[in-house]
Amino acid sequence: MKKRKYTLRKCINDIHLWLGIGSGIILLVICLTGTVLTFEEEIKSLFEEEITVVPEANTLSIEQLTKKLAEEGDVMRVSISPEATKPYEFSVKTSKKDRRGTTFFMDQYTGTYTKSAPNVLDGFFMTMFKMHRWLLLDISIGRPIVGISTIIFLILSITGIVLWFPKKKLKKLKWKNLKPGFKIAWHAKWKRLNHDLHVTLGFYTAIFLVIMSLTGLFWSFEWYRDAGSAVLGTEVFAGRGGGPKINSKVDSNAIDLNFAKVLKITKNELPFEGTTVLQIPKSKKDIYSVRKYHDQDFLQTATDELKIDRDGTIISKELFSEKPLNVQIASSIKPLHMGTIFGWFSKSIYFISCLIATSLPVTGIIIWLNKLKKKPKKPSSKSIN
Repeated sequence: MKKRKYTLRKCINDIHLWLGIGSGIILLVICLTGTVLTFEEEIKSLFEEEITVVPEANTLSIEQLTKKLAEEGDVMRVSISPEATKPYEFSVKTSKKDRRGTTFFMDQYTGTYTKSAPNVLDGFFMTMFKMHRWLLLDISIGRPIVGISTIIFLILSITGIVLWFPKKKLKKLKWKNLKPGFKIAWHAKWKRLNHDLHVTLGFYTAIFLVIMSLTGLFWSFEWYRDAGSAVLGTEVFAGRGGGPKINSKVDSNAIDLNFAKVLKITKNELPFEGTTVLQIPKSKKDIYSVRKYHDQDFLQTATDELKIDRDGTIISKELFSEKPLNVQIASSIKPLHMGTIFGWFSKSIYFISCLIATSLPVTGIIIWLNKLKKKPKKPSSKSIN
């Protein structure tokens, strides 16, 4: 009896199988927590009261509002929604430990404000986050484990795409040969149904799982982040820390620019509806830094930026649409990984993809266990009577 040749497809199948078995539990945890985190903000909003304000003819100046909040701590920035019924959101550093700042919702018409209350689901989602990123282990241990598992997941996704193609007639990729791979035999026996759920659903979500894996690795390994920056030709996560500080070139004794004029300049330079974020200058040597989000558009995470000097001179203007493609991709790594890039549309796709990814280790193990069961041996033609 001739021995079967160990083909390339068999090698790919073995890689897919054994990597899947070895990392199955960890990948299940990562994918499950990723599924939960997809709609974190939307789920949390169901358990908190929506804060709205009653629009009036005039709003108080940001200078007045900032002065009122000064007693709470160091006012860092203010976020202004294009909706008149939404309050201003101030970020205030209430202590040295409060690095990211505490959110205060302020009525821009009356000056009354309230501190953001803790959400009952904050602890749950923080646990999900830590489990997703570090498996609830120490960061130095959990991060590389998740990173290695993500690399394995990337390999599984790519090998899964290869194995999806029919092994026969590869040179003749006709529709009739590929068609079965796009369908799930819902009325077939459970073994066939389980096989289709693994193979077909895995194929449909593969491209999104590859994107999640490639982007997720930027948080796991510094070498990957450096390599990715080199490939893209621009630094990934370059905006962290706010960039280099720019001092005003205007004489401090000159007429100072107020926030009302800054907003007017912003409206003229960036004439679209979107949330505007103003950094609050610490001194007269600081310039005005403005970010405006395209959160009312399809590409919701795109951001335009302005830097304005004290006399109203525009120091720099960065439009997302005018940035080179490599810079756009680098600045979109986080929304590409989290699925927030196109709002509800992309989040829904990511939620379904992560849910399917969670099932893949389970359906894959079941396929493997079924293959382990030996077929009953056929009775010998020379049986002894």
